[in-house]
Amino acid sequence: MSPDLYFALTLILKMAVTAGFVLAATVTAERAGPLVGGLVATLPLGAGPVYVFLALDHGAHFIAQSAINSLAINIVNVIFALTYALLAQRRSLFVSLSLAMLLWAVLAWGVHEIQWSFTAAAVSNVIVVGVCIFLARPLRHVAIPRMRTYWTDLALRASMVALLVGITVTLSFRIGPGGSGILAVFPIILISVMLILHRRVGGKPTAAVMANAVTGLVGFAFACVVLHFAADAYGAAIGLSLALATSVAWSLIVFNARRRGLDI
Repeated sequence: MSPDLYFALTLILKMAVTAGFVLAATVTAERAGPLVGGLVATLPLGAGPVYVFLALDHGAHFIAQSAINSLAINIVNVIFALTYALLAQRRSLFVSLSLAMLLWAVLAWGVHEIQWSFTAAAVSNVIVVGVCIFLARPLRHVAIPRMRTYWTDLALRASMVALLVGITVTLSFRIGPGGSGILAVFPIILISVMLILHRRVGGKPTAAVMANAVTGLVGFAFACVVLHFAADAYGAAIGLSLALATSVAWSLIVFNARRRGLDI
């Protein structure tokens, strides 16, 4: 088998596997309310498989360095989710998503231009995410009406996630660990949730999911920290497993705290 054919076949497999994971997760999230929806949407369901495939192609050290830029871009994703949540209170899907994406692009470009250290990325997350959680708190408690899932919604989500995987894996050989770390955490799941929910249930319920996602992204930040240190120390497989466990553990902590009446 030629190298080009092998690459094409493995790329298609990677795209299909990742899309399948995301479809299963987002359908569940849409039926469970804004809290669970926001928490599930911020699990590394899109970034995780991308990182697995990057590890297979590049190794543990590449992954550990990419995690620093993923930690930095997490700030941008938090601001993106909050911006949409604020705009969607009164604005249309087009306006809310377009302005939020424009801001994401500008901030992501700035992140890419900076040579991030782990300390700088971590401290920036503490400051920015803390402020965004405070601003998002009043927007989190809006019920989502029950709705039917159509095959066109599933196709949209699958194609968007598959496209992200294909672009990231293909470009990773040119853009290095920094650029790969940014592309791996492009908010494709958040965008797909916005596109689908806003049209069907309105801006405020969708904004509630994004407001809860701001809290959920704290878990992703912790996962990036764990991945950075564990990948170099114990290898990519253990590092990625520990990062996933960290993100899931944070979501469970938040969910249980809310059930006990703690508004974290």
